[in-house]
Amino acid sequence: MNLEGKIAVITGGASGIGRATVLTFVREGAKVVIGDLNVDAAEAVVREVEEAGYPGAAAAVKVDVSSYEEVQNLVAEAVAIFGRIDVMFNNAGIPGGHPILDQDPEKHYYPIMRVDLDGVYFGILAASRQFVAQGSRGVIINTSSIYGQSAGERALVYGAAKAGVISLTRSAAFELGEHDIRVVAITPGRVRTPILARFSDELNQFMASEQMRGRLTEPQEIADVVAFLASDKANAINGTVVSVDDGYIAFKNHLALS
Repeated sequence: MNLEGKIAVITGGASGIGRATVLTFVREGAKVVIGDLNVDAAEAVVREVEEAGYPGAAAAVKVDVSSYEEVQNLVAEAVAIFGRIDVMFNNAGIPGGHPILDQDPEKHYYPIMRVDLDGVYFGILAASRQFVAQGSRGVIINTSSIYGQSAGERALVYGAAKAGVISLTRSAAFELGEHDIRVVAITPGRVRTPILARFSDELNQFMASEQMRGRLTEPQEIADVVAFLASDKANAINGTVVSVDDGYIAFKNHLALS
């Protein structure tokens, strides 16, 4: 298995892409600490792991990624439970979606920046310091977004945070390379997660049409890519952005040529 013996920390691991990645990592031979603000949901994923036949392969830790102290504690808990860490997946995030002219910075700017950008920065910092302290190589994977690469509806702040994640990824990879630490970002497109489930079927159909094959991406499809990036088979992938958007960035819309 590609991740045999590896220890991973996954933030936002209680649902969506994070949950799918937890289950995939475990199947691939890893042990995982699930960091999530919703610790009850994280513990439910631990039970899923155990019921799937992997007792002791996962643990849940409550974390608010907007707090560096809590992210530090998450990493420390992972080390206390499993002895070290090998992979940090900074995946926790919250959506944006408010018109510019109606925004209140306290409600629509600071919360998104604190989770979607600061949370990734804190994860990079805590994980890289742990990798160096334990004298081992490591992998850090950060969840950005298609909105970090292009403009979108009501995505002023969310897009800025996700673009910042890409910049953090490149700079961290540049500085941490001498310590044999890889840092990579992924940019999911329209993924069938609880966030999209809040929207109407009509809007979901439209969002699906913005991808090349006209369908939403499944969380498992993202998880499979993350598992590969975390593995030694992806050793040459570093400091870059891996698009997992089914072609969203590559085109706009099909022309009605008939």
